[in-house]
Amino acid sequence: MSTQQTLPAFYQRPRPLAAERDGDLSLAPVTDYRFATGANSVPVIGAEFTLACKHYPILFLDGAPPQAVVLLGLRNGENLFVDAEGGWEPGAYIPAYVRRYPFIFLENREKAEFTLCIDEAAASLGRGSANKLFDGGQPTEVTRNALAFCSDYQGHYNATTDFVEALQKAGLLVENRADVTLKDGQKLSLAGFKVIDEGKFNQLSAEEFERWRQRGWLPLVYAHFVSVSNWAGLVDRTVQRPATN
Repeated sequence: MSTQQTLPAFYQRPRPLAAERDGDLSLAPVTDYRFATGANSVPVIGAEFTLACKHYPILFLDGAPPQAVVLLGLRNGENLFVDAEGGWEPGAYIPAYVRRYPFIFLENREKAEFTLCIDEAAASLGRGSANKLFDGGQPTEVTRNALAFCSDYQGHYNATTDFVEALQKAGLLVENRADVTLKDGQKLSLAGFKVIDEGKFNQLSAEEFERWRQRGWLPLVYAHFVSVSNWAGLVDRTVQRPATN
């Protein structure tokens, strides 16, 4: 497997930020989301389930670690919420994973620490005096805010991983396959994701249910169930946007 294949979705050349190298690096406000057009799903953290469930199906993927994701399109490599000009669909919630870009925490496993990195391939990066990342060798507010956002995101990501692992351990995740036939007769199949089995969830013991309540996991489960209603919206968007290949 190549290095490119193992990179997080839509990050091309992430590297650590360094004041001595990036002293004149600046960041324009991100309003063009074309960097995310090829992602038909992105990770979602538990703290945003109640917002994301209004717009996207929330699904679960096996992995190390397993992940919760929001589905953005029915075809591989197609995000139905970004238009040709790079605008995100008005009114639709933008996941934190997307809003974090081009910053990201990368883990140094030997030192057991995370380093703030930036995708040097990002179109929003440039050289200039406006919105600089460093000033006089010190991080500016732009960089400090990015560090705080990534730190907060990482904490929520770890907590979400605990939740998904609990779902696995309890045997509540089941394989699901979506077979969709569009109005023009085109058939689409989506597999490789899991959903929570509502019947099995309802069979949790009173003690286990109480433990989940105390951990704050029940709203996440119910948000997932609510999110399933967004499949119809994805089908409608797919009908309105012909395949590009």
